[in-house]
Amino acid sequence: MICLISFAGCTDTNVRIGISIAAFDDMWLTLLREAMEERANQIDDCSVFIQDAKEDIAIQFSHVENFVAQGYDAIIVNPADTEATSAITKLCLDAGIPLVYVNRYPEDSALPEGVYFVGSDDMVAGRAQAKVLAEKMGGKGNVVIMLGLLSHAGTRGRTAGAKEVFEKYPDIKIIDEQTASFQRDKGLDLMSNWLLGGLAINAVASNNDEMAIGAIMAMKNVNVVPNKDIFVGGVDASPDALDYMKSGDLTVTVFQNAK
Repeated sequence: MICLISFAGCTDTNVRIGISIAAFDDMWLTLLREAMEERANQIDDCSVFIQDAKEDIAIQFSHVENFVAQGYDAIIVNPADTEATSAITKLCLDAGIPLVYVNRYPEDSALPEGVYFVGSDDMVAGRAQAKVLAEKMGGKGNVVIMLGLLSHAGTRGRTAGAKEVFEKYPDIKIIDEQTASFQRDKGLDLMSNWLLGGLAINAVASNNDEMAIGAIMAMKNVNVVPNKDIFVGGVDASPDALDYMKSGDLTVTVFQNAK
């Protein structure tokens, strides 16, 4: 769909695409952003202008307002808040500018003609992760879930997919679920709190790799062996996560292709 919006016109005149990314400091979104820049560089007379919304929907809306005011040919948005995108959608529709949402599906509105979505099925990711963890646990034990941003549709989809699988195992119990906002340091802090609180944990189902890596770091700080004492699952298959899998620390990750 991005290719369609980068369209045939790119060979005849300069097409400008405005892009608002939820957060530049997110590793996976960095891969996404770099792939967009790489693709734009392959298209003659096509330019992109990418801005950081800093996970703030107000900042993101101002990005889109500026793109519209400056007459950009198309707009791509990775939503800072998937429940607050209706104003962005209306702004682009009223201006007649094609809009593509990426990675995070806008939950507060249907997608009318001229508005598109490119992304993965988060329920599938959650199911795939939980299936491996359940098998590693032998169908029994205690699971904690590390939630991403609560405003992120991926958090809800991946969590729901994981729970759907775990519910099939009567001897698997979800004993806690808390947000670590998709961040490694917050994943470390959350896992440390769980361990210091004496929770008997057999597996961690994390909504992304960064939080899973934080959980692994917390385990090592207290001499708990990841992927042995506690199984750990992530989502994204980021370069760092693959390194942790190679070293035997990360149990499973689900590939989400940023490029």
